[in-house]
Amino acid sequence: MTVPFIECQNIAFSYDNNHSVLNNVNFIIEEGKFAAIMGGSGSGKTTLLRLITGQLAPTSGKILIKGRDLATFSAEELYEYRRRMGVLFQQGALFTDLSVFENVAFPMRELTKLPETVINDLVKLKLHAVGLRGTENLMPSELSGGMARRVALARTIALDPELMLYDEPFTGLDPISLGVIAELIHRVNKALHSTSVMVTHDIAQSLLIVDQVIFLAHGEIMFSGSPTEMLEEKSAWIQQFVSGSPTGPVPFRYAAKTGLQQDLFGKQAVFMPLPPPTLTR
Repeated sequence: MTVPFIECQNIAFSYDNNHSVLNNVNFIIEEGKFAAIMGGSGSGKTTLLRLITGQLAPTSGKILIKGRDLATFSAEELYEYRRRMGVLFQQGALFTDLSVFENVAFPMRELTKLPETVINDLVKLKLHAVGLRGTENLMPSELSGGMARRVALARTIALDPELMLYDEPFTGLDPISLGVIAELIHRVNKALHSTSVMVTHDIAQSLLIVDQVIFLAHGEIMFSGSPTEMLEEKSAWIQQFVSGSPTGPVPFRYAAKTGLQQDLFGKQAVFMPLPPPTLTR
């Protein structure tokens, strides 16, 4: 039996005793598969990503990486795990004072002892893979949003990581740039045979490129399965999310502890509607 690359067992997490973010989260991601974590704002998606990277430790439960509990990793093992990881941050997070070449070369210089001649060739290959060879001397301020995201992707794949993490990679992109980034992410994952996890709100593009969807709502797994199964899912939560409907189980208003009338006029006040205006000639 194949051991999953990532397995979450009964994960619970809270930042304090009064605010539970995740509760009883269970799922597996097989090696070489591409999974999307979806759900509304505040559902715990980014927190789950930070648990997978080891930035946070679960309040209870286990995160297994290739069958090993992440909590038992030594400092050296955690460093090596992260060294084999590529992260595409939201908005790209390029170093603004470094050129395109220096941005892509950064992880190679920090994490390897490769000679500069090899780094030079690898940077050009990675930029060619995202369609931006020739931009080596440009600064991030000279790039469009879509170009900056592609440079960030080139930096993410600089060391051919076995685990790829994407945090809202489509945010703020125009439709053409979004389509280009989605296609590049799909091609890169197929070429590297990476295990990939993407946090996203985008339905249309994401369902075309992922193998698995994990849907979170109020800190719990509402669904885990293929994109086709998700579209056929009868859950009102998922149907509202997929359709973007303003009405459904996800409320528009925050659940305030007191009513508006009480907040404005006090407990004893009785709200009286104003009479309709009188029209005069």
